[in-house]
Amino acid sequence: MQRAYPAQESKPPRFREKRSDRRRMDIQERTFQFAVRVVRLVDRLPRTIAGMEVGRQLVRAATSVGANVEEADAAESKRDFVHKMKIAHKEAREARYWPEIVQAALLDDDEVRDLIRESNELIHILQAIIRSATEKPNQPA
Repeated sequence: MQRAYPAQESKPPRFREKRSDRRRMDIQERTFQFAVRVVRLVDRLPRTIAGMEVGRQLVRAATSVGANVEEADAAESKRDFVHKMKIAHKEAREARYWPEIVQAALLDDDEVRDLIRESNELIHILQAIIRSATEKPNQPA
């Protein structure tokens, strides 16, 4: 999947969707958009030691969520899929922690609050995917 877009295009196709369409997006798309939003937020943080370090940690965690979901999509086995989704889940939990620090100490605005909400939703979605993938099939009675 190519993610470079021509300069004349104002927004790439994947960003033309409205937030109300978020529930219909697949997990790969949603985690990609989450990471992009985080990168843009971090560019707005103060250029202080704290702002740069928290921003660095936030970018690492947020981009790792989507990267691990992508890896899970190419898993070699069900066990490998579950393992990578569990890593994505752990990273999503960390990606919830850092915006909470941002909100408490650096910047409190609608986008920060929305990213915290989105990270919570991603955590729940990833939990459901893991649960669904690890449930044993019903045994015939």
